[in-house]
Amino acid sequence: MKNIMFIAPPAAGKGTQAELVVQKYNIPHISTGDILREISKEDNEIGNYVAETLASGRLVKDEITYQLIEERLKKEDCQNGFIIDGFPRNLDQAIKYDEILNNLHLDIGNVILIDIDEKTLEKRIVGRRICENCGSIYNINDEKSAPQIESVCDNCGGALYQRTDDNLESFQTRYQMYKEKTEPIINYYKEKNVLQTVDGNDTVENVFKKVDEIISK
Repeated sequence: MKNIMFIAPPAAGKGTQAELVVQKYNIPHISTGDILREISKEDNEIGNYVAETLASGRLVKDEITYQLIEERLKKEDCQNGFIIDGFPRNLDQAIKYDEILNNLHLDIGNVILIDIDEKTLEKRIVGRRICENCGSIYNINDEKSAPQIESVCDNCGGALYQRTDDNLESFQTRYQMYKEKTEPIINYYKEKNVLQTVDGNDTVENVFKKVDEIISK
Protein backbone atom coordinates (compact mmCIF):
# COMPACT_ATOMS: atom_id res chain seq x y z
CA MET A 1 0.00 0.00 0.00
CA LYS A 2 1.35 3.42 -0.93
CA ASN A 3 1.10 6.69 0.91
CA ILE A 4 -1.53 9.02 -0.52
CA MET A 5 -1.93 12.75 -0.85
CA PHE A 6 -5.03 14.37 -2.30
CA ILE A 7 -4.88 17.84 -3.84
CA ALA A 8 -8.22 19.45 -4.50
CA PRO A 9 -10.02 22.82 -4.43
CA PRO A 10 -12.71 23.51 -1.80
CA ALA A 11 -15.82 21.29 -2.13
CA ALA A 12 -14.17 18.94 -4.63
CA GLY A 13 -14.93 15.92 -2.43
CA LYS A 14 -11.42 15.30 -1.11
CA GLY A 15 -12.67 14.35 2.36
CA THR A 16 -15.24 11.93 0.97
CA GLN A 17 -12.64 10.18 -1.20
CA ALA A 18 -10.20 9.99 1.70
CA GLU A 19 -12.81 8.31 3.91
CA LEU A 20 -13.64 5.79 1.15
CA VAL A 21 -9.95 4.90 0.90
CA VAL A 22 -9.75 4.51 4.69
CA GLN A 23 -12.78 2.22 4.69
CA LYS A 24 -11.38 -0.03 1.98
CA TYR A 25 -7.70 -0.13 2.95
CA ASN A 26 -7.81 0.55 6.70
CA ILE A 27 -4.96 3.06 6.68
CA PRO A 28 -4.82 6.18 8.89
CA HIS A 29 -6.22 9.48 7.62
CA ILE A 30 -3.76 12.02 8.98
CA SER A 31 -5.25 15.49 9.18
CA THR A 32 -2.99 18.33 10.29
CA GLY A 33 -6.07 20.03 11.74
CA ASP A 34 -6.87 16.98 13.87
CA ILE A 35 -3.24 16.72 15.04
CA LEU A 36 -3.21 20.36 16.12
CA ARG A 37 -6.53 20.05 17.93
CA GLU A 38 -5.30 16.99 19.83
CA ILE A 39 -2.00 18.62 20.76
CA SER A 40 -3.84 21.73 21.96
CA LYS A 41 -5.41 19.62 24.74
CA GLU A 42 -2.01 18.76 26.23
CA ASP A 43 -0.77 20.77 29.20
CA ASN A 44 2.77 21.47 28.01
CA GLU A 45 4.66 24.20 26.17
CA ILE A 46 3.70 23.13 22.64
CA GLY A 47 0.14 22.25 23.63
CA ASN A 48 -0.42 25.62 25.27
CA TYR A 49 1.11 27.46 22.31
CA VAL A 50 -1.07 25.59 19.80
CA ALA A 51 -4.21 26.13 21.92
CA GLU A 52 -3.58 29.88 22.16
CA THR A 53 -2.75 30.16 18.46
CA LEU A 54 -5.85 28.27 17.33
CA ALA A 55 -8.06 30.28 19.69
CA SER A 56 -6.73 33.53 18.23
CA GLY A 57 -7.37 32.41 14.64
CA ARG A 58 -3.69 32.68 13.73
CA LEU A 59 -1.68 29.99 11.93
CA VAL A 60 0.62 27.70 13.88
CA LYS A 61 4.30 28.21 13.02
CA ASP A 62 5.46 25.92 10.22
CA GLU A 63 8.30 24.57 12.38
CA ILE A 64 5.78 23.27 14.93
CA THR A 65 3.60 21.74 12.21
CA TYR A 66 6.62 19.99 10.67
CA GLN A 67 7.63 18.57 14.04
CA LEU A 68 4.13 17.27 14.78
CA ILE A 69 3.72 15.69 11.34
CA GLU A 70 7.09 13.94 11.58
CA GLU A 71 6.18 12.56 15.02
CA ARG A 72 2.83 11.31 13.70
CA LEU A 73 4.37 9.61 10.67
CA LYS A 74 6.80 7.71 12.94
CA LYS A 75 3.91 5.76 14.47
CA GLU A 76 3.48 2.12 13.61
CA ASP A 77 0.08 2.49 11.96
CA CYS A 78 1.68 4.54 9.15
CA GLN A 79 4.12 1.84 8.07
CA ASN A 80 1.60 0.27 5.66
CA GLY A 81 0.48 3.56 4.15
CA PHE A 82 -1.45 6.66 5.13
CA ILE A 83 -3.41 9.59 3.73
CA ILE A 84 -1.97 13.03 4.45
CA ASP A 85 -4.62 15.77 4.61
CA GLY A 86 -4.32 19.55 4.93
CA PHE A 87 -0.60 19.50 4.20
CA PRO A 88 1.37 20.71 2.32
CA ARG A 89 -0.48 23.98 1.67
CA ASN A 90 2.26 25.77 -0.25
CA LEU A 91 5.49 25.07 -2.13
CA ASP A 92 7.79 25.60 0.87
CA GLN A 93 5.79 23.03 2.84
CA ALA A 94 5.91 20.58 -0.09
CA ILE A 95 9.70 20.80 -0.16
CA LYS A 96 9.86 20.33 3.62
CA TYR A 97 7.48 17.36 3.39
CA ASP A 98 9.97 15.67 1.05
CA GLU A 99 12.66 16.19 3.70
CA ILE A 100 10.45 14.67 6.40
CA LEU A 101 9.71 11.63 4.24
CA ASN A 102 13.40 11.19 3.43
CA ASN A 103 14.29 11.37 7.13
CA LEU A 104 11.77 8.62 7.86
CA HIS A 105 12.68 6.55 4.77
CA LEU A 106 9.12 6.88 3.47
CA ASP A 107 8.00 7.26 -0.13
CA ILE A 108 5.86 10.14 -1.43
CA GLY A 109 3.50 7.51 -2.90
CA ASN A 110 0.49 8.68 -4.89
CA VAL A 111 -0.24 12.38 -5.29
CA ILE A 112 -3.78 12.60 -6.68
CA LEU A 113 -5.27 15.79 -8.06
CA ILE A 114 -9.08 15.92 -8.06
CA ASP A 115 -9.64 18.23 -11.02
CA ILE A 116 -12.99 19.99 -11.20
CA ASP A 117 -14.28 23.14 -12.86
CA GLU A 118 -15.01 26.29 -10.88
CA LYS A 119 -18.72 26.53 -11.78
CA THR A 120 -19.41 23.01 -10.51
CA LEU A 121 -17.65 23.83 -7.24
CA GLU A 122 -19.65 27.04 -6.94
CA LYS A 123 -22.93 25.14 -7.27
CA ARG A 124 -21.80 22.59 -4.68
CA ILE A 125 -20.80 25.24 -2.15
CA VAL A 126 -23.79 27.56 -2.52
CA GLY A 127 -26.30 24.69 -2.66
CA ARG A 128 -24.92 22.67 0.26
CA ARG A 129 -27.31 22.06 3.16
CA ILE A 130 -26.57 20.12 6.35
CA CYS A 131 -28.94 18.46 8.81
CA GLU A 132 -28.57 20.07 12.23
CA ASN A 133 -29.58 16.78 13.86
CA CYS A 134 -27.76 13.91 12.11
CA GLY A 135 -25.24 15.77 9.94
CA SER A 136 -26.49 14.40 6.60
CA ILE A 137 -25.41 16.56 3.66
CA TYR A 138 -27.60 17.58 0.72
CA ASN A 139 -27.33 19.89 -2.25
CA ILE A 140 -30.32 21.81 -3.53
CA ASN A 141 -28.55 22.45 -6.85
CA ASP A 142 -28.20 18.75 -7.62
CA GLU A 143 -31.30 16.67 -8.30
CA LYS A 144 -29.64 13.45 -7.07
CA SER A 145 -28.61 14.86 -3.70
CA ALA A 146 -31.43 17.34 -3.06
CA PRO A 147 -33.77 16.63 -0.09
CA GLN A 148 -37.25 15.35 -0.96
CA ILE A 149 -38.79 18.19 1.06
CA GLU A 150 -36.98 21.51 1.03
CA SER A 151 -35.13 22.25 4.32
CA VAL A 152 -36.06 18.85 5.82
CA CYS A 153 -33.66 15.91 6.25
CA ASP A 154 -34.75 12.72 4.43
CA ASN A 155 -33.09 10.54 7.08
CA CYS A 156 -34.31 11.95 10.38
CA GLY A 157 -36.67 14.84 9.60
CA GLY A 158 -34.28 17.37 11.12
CA ALA A 159 -33.99 20.94 9.87
CA LEU A 160 -31.38 21.68 7.20
CA TYR A 161 -29.13 24.70 7.45
CA GLN A 162 -26.53 26.47 5.32
CA ARG A 163 -23.07 27.02 6.80
CA THR A 164 -22.18 30.69 7.14
CA ASP A 165 -19.16 30.27 4.84
CA ASP A 166 -21.14 28.44 2.14
CA ASN A 167 -21.79 31.58 0.14
CA LEU A 168 -20.51 32.87 -3.18
CA GLU A 169 -18.18 35.52 -1.77
CA SER A 170 -16.55 33.13 0.67
CA PHE A 171 -16.14 30.47 -2.02
CA GLN A 172 -14.49 32.89 -4.43
CA THR A 173 -12.02 33.95 -1.74
CA ARG A 174 -11.17 30.35 -0.84
CA TYR A 175 -10.92 29.31 -4.49
CA GLN A 176 -8.59 32.19 -5.32
CA MET A 177 -6.40 31.30 -2.35
CA TYR A 178 -6.31 27.69 -3.58
CA LYS A 179 -5.22 28.83 -7.02
CA GLU A 180 -2.48 31.07 -5.66
CA LYS A 181 -1.09 28.73 -3.01
CA THR A 182 -1.76 25.27 -4.41
CA GLU A 183 -1.06 25.51 -8.15
CA PRO A 184 2.71 25.78 -7.50
CA ILE A 185 2.43 22.50 -5.54
CA ILE A 186 0.66 20.87 -8.50
CA ASN A 187 3.47 21.93 -10.82
CA TYR A 188 6.06 20.75 -8.29
CA TYR A 189 4.63 17.23 -8.22
CA LYS A 190 4.13 17.21 -11.99
CA GLU A 191 7.83 17.87 -12.43
CA LYS A 192 8.60 15.00 -10.04
CA ASN A 193 6.36 12.72 -12.17
CA VAL A 194 4.27 11.61 -9.19
CA LEU A 195 1.06 13.53 -9.90
CA GLN A 196 -2.00 11.73 -11.22
CA THR A 197 -5.31 13.41 -12.06
CA VAL A 198 -8.91 12.24 -11.74
CA ASP A 199 -12.02 14.01 -13.01
CA GLY A 200 -13.86 15.38 -9.99
CA ASN A 201 -16.91 16.37 -12.05
CA ASP A 202 -18.04 12.72 -12.07
CA THR A 203 -20.08 10.95 -9.38
CA VAL A 204 -18.54 10.07 -6.01
CA GLU A 205 -18.61 6.38 -6.96
CA ASN A 206 -16.88 6.91 -10.32
CA VAL A 207 -14.27 9.23 -8.84
CA PHE A 208 -13.45 6.62 -6.21
CA LYS A 209 -13.23 3.94 -8.89
CA LYS A 210 -10.50 5.99 -10.63
CA VAL A 211 -8.76 6.74 -7.32
CA ASP A 212 -8.81 3.04 -6.43
CA GLU A 213 -7.31 2.12 -9.80
CA ILE A 214 -4.41 4.50 -9.12
CA ILE A 215 -3.61 3.34 -5.60
CA SER A 216 -4.09 -0.38 -6.23
CA LYS A 217 -1.50 -0.54 -9.03
